[in-house]
Amino acid sequence: METTKTQITLRELPVGARLLIRSKKDWRAAVVSQSDEEKATLIVCSPNGGTYRLRRLLEMVIIFDGKIPILKSDLEDTWRENFSKYDVRW
Repeated sequence: METTKTQITLRELPVGARLLIRSKKDWRAAVVSQSDEEKATLIVCSPNGGTYRLRRLLEMVIIFDGKIPILKSDLEDTWRENFSKYDVRW
């Protein structure tokens, strides 16, 4: 499935929205936990079962793969090729 041309910014996602984000090694699931005037706080799921927070500018581009929102990355791999494997207990 190819990524669609529809683009929005992080500003347009509501609190609680789920999306995919690229970490240093792989793609991970995240959720928008809060927004202020300049940045949004994302809670990112770690493969070992924990979570951590990231702050990103509200003007960052969100692209869609079907209905899945993805925070645009400059890296070449797609989320389907390199999605994080999570602890089986979750």
